[in-house]
Amino acid sequence: MKKFLFSLAACLPAFLLLSAAETVRLWDGDAPGAKGKRPCDIPTLTVYLPDNPAGKRTPAVIVCPGGAYSFHAVPSEGTAYAKFLNENGIAAFVLKYRLGSSNNGAYRYPVPQMDARRAVKLIRKNAALWKIDSRKVGIMGSSAGGHLTAMTAVQNDNGDPKSTDPVEKFSSRPDFAILCYAQTSMDSRYGACAGSKALLIGNHAGTENDVAAYKLVDDMTPPCFIWHTFEDQTVPVRNALDMANALEANMVPFSLHIYHNGRHGMGLGNPRHIWTSDLLLWLKEIGVLRK
Repeated sequence: MKKFLFSLAACLPAFLLLSAAETVRLWDGDAPGAKGKRPCDIPTLTVYLPDNPAGKRTPAVIVCPGGAYSFHAVPSEGTAYAKFLNENGIAAFVLKYRLGSSNNGAYRYPVPQMDARRAVKLIRKNAALWKIDSRKVGIMGSSAGGHLTAMTAVQNDNGDPKSTDPVEKFSSRPDFAILCYAQTSMDSRYGACAGSKALLIGNHAGTENDVAAYKLVDDMTPPCFIWHTFEDQTVPVRNALDMANALEANMVPFSLHIYHNGRHGMGLGNPRHIWTSDLLLWLKEIGVLRK
C-alpha cells in the first residue's frame, strides 16, 4: 500500500504534488458553511493508492469512519479499511467529514452529506491523476459513517455542467455502496441511535424523515452491500433489514449478510471477519473487481 501526499491548493506539476502533502482538501478555500479555519472546519480526504505498476485504472472507495457524528474512528474504520482495499487493488480515500460535537464545530445536517458528495465529485475530477476508473467509484462506512454512506447513496446529483467550479461538474452518485453495521435512519424507535441523531439534526436542523436513508431509496440508488450482526446492541440490526427491504421494493440489487456474533464497531475483526471475503465476492459479481 502506498500512502500518497497531495495538495490541491498548490499549483505544482502532478509528480511534485504526489510527494508534497498528505491531505486533500475537498474545497480549495473555505468549505460551504465553514465556521472557522480550524482542522475540524476543513473536510479532507486521505489518499491511499494500491501498488499499480501497470498504471491501470483501478476502482476507488471513499471510506467514512464511524463515531456517532461526534468523532472519527479512523484507525479501525478508516486506515484499516484502506489497507484492506489496497491489498485487493482498490484505491481508498478516507474522508474526514464535519461533525456535530461541540468541540468539532457542531455541524448539523446536511453538512456531512455535502462533504461526502463533494468527495465523490473530487475523485472523479482527479481520476486521471490517481489512475481511477471513474465508473467504479464507491463509498463505504461503518455505524454513523454507514449512515453517511447510505445518505450519499440515496441523495446525490448528476453534476452541474454550467458550474464555475470544475469539481461540481461531476456526478456525486456513487456506483456502489458498502454499509457496515450502518444506521439507516434516526427513527425514535431505534433508541440506541439517539446520540447520533442529536448530533446530526439537533432540534432544528432537520427531521427524522430527512435523514431516514431507507425511506429515500428509489430506483436510482446504486447497488448496496449490507452487513450487520444480530448481537449489535448499539445500532440494532433492524437498520440493515429496513434498508434491504427498501432496496428490494425499488428493484435495486443488494447483498445482505446478517452474522450472529460480533460487537458493534468491530471493523475488519481480529482475526479478519468473513464479511471481508463476502464483500470481495460481491465486488466481483457486480463487475468492480475481476473474477
